[in-house]
Amino acid sequence: MYNILVCDDDKDIVEAIEIYLQQEDYKVFKAYDGEEALKILESEDISLLIIDVMMPKLDGIRATKKIRETSSIPIIILSAKTEDSDKILGLNVGADDYMPKPFNPLELVARVKSHLRRYTKLGNAAEDNKQVFTVGGLSINDELKEVTVDGNNIKLTPIEYNILLLLVKNQGKVFSINQIYESIWNEDAIGADNTVAVHIRHIREKIEINPKEPKYLKVVWGVGYKIDKG
Repeated sequence: MYNILVCDDDKDIVEAIEIYLQQEDYKVFKAYDGEEALKILESEDISLLIIDVMMPKLDGIRATKKIRETSSIPIIILSAKTEDSDKILGLNVGADDYMPKPFNPLELVARVKSHLRRYTKLGNAAEDNKQVFTVGGLSINDELKEVTVDGNNIKLTPIEYNILLLLVKNQGKVFSINQIYESIWNEDAIGADNTVAVHIRHIREKIEINPKEPKYLKVVWGVGYKIDKG
């Protein structure tokens, strides 16, 4: 059974989400501000976090940033603020997904399932035969789910790992933003540009010595992204 933490200062929203998640046999933990969410994360084995942005004491953005210092669990941000800048801010601090309010509970549950599948696969080394993909000093061990650059371990979120693995497995092939989004999120690429761009930037910051002059993850202007053949 997966443990899902739902954090929102609106108790009605928390209870509504709880009902839908319990129908899928998830165990739900509830918090009503960011500080309470952090305490639960310290004491419980949480598989995924759903968190609102606007909350007292500690908002969802700052809470997400704090969580990302020690944990790579999937995080879905909820917000009544629907501007692209708000979505980018949420993704920039480490969220995996962003849903504007009001939202369709069934769509939220579908996204929870999708993120849990990716996260479980990322953490389950027994699922795949040993495969190591190497480009110069960049290496991905897809059995151990480990990424190293020049022998140094690189910590990626599940989404970042899957994007990098897709590109490294297909060295030399250019993937458009829509192709990356549809391959990783398994849904139509509607408004995918900012989402993919933010994750690509995060990957570059982690694997490149100079992200502004990338050695591995290259942009093909007007087309998409690729990893050059080693």
